[in-house]
Amino acid sequence: MARKLRVQLPGLTYHVTSRCIEWRGMLQEDYFKAIFVEILRKAKEKYHFKLIAYCIMDNHIHLVIHTVDDGAPISRIVQYIKARFAEMYNKITGRTGPFWNERYKDSIVQFARNGVHYLLWLLWYLAYNPVRKRMCNSPIKHRYSSIQAYLDENADVGVPIDHHEYFIKLGKTFAERVAKFMQYEELYRRRYSLVVEWV
Repeated sequence: MARKLRVQLPGLTYHVTSRCIEWRGMLQEDYFKAIFVEILRKAKEKYHFKLIAYCIMDNHIHLVIHTVDDGAPISRIVQYIKARFAEMYNKITGRTGPFWNERYKDSIVQFARNGVHYLLWLLWYLAYNPVRKRMCNSPIKHRYSSIQAYLDENADVGVPIDHHEYFIKLGKTFAERVAKFMQYEELYRRRYSLVVEWV
């Protein structure tokens, strides 16, 4: 069966996911999560794109990437990130063979029925992934996630995050945007009956 052709256009926001081979927890160690963040930083230096969000789990990764007019297509960006990390991982551990389970999967924010709601909900979905998996009891306690960049204007999440235009349009100031963004968090938490500790 032929592979489905990807939509690769500038000006689109992609939610990209990819799993470790056989769903194994090959990213479980913080050391490797930190290396992945560093590769994200290098990818931003090499290619022109906007990194909207990321979350690194023990056996898979989430990226939200916005392509731009004079930048690389999504496939080239993700290929670089995945290939570079697999190369580094195998070199450090002395293993051979593929690191990733399959081609990356993606969905396009602008193709959703309501792109604004989808994007803002998606940011909290990523942030709460470690909480749902019982890795921590608060989104802000997972070190390898970008949610803090949407809560604290001066947050350092390891790699520069580009706030999505949908987030920026929530208010004239960062504080106004955060206040409205937190309404999505409350709805998300209520829907899944999640208990969270923000301290």
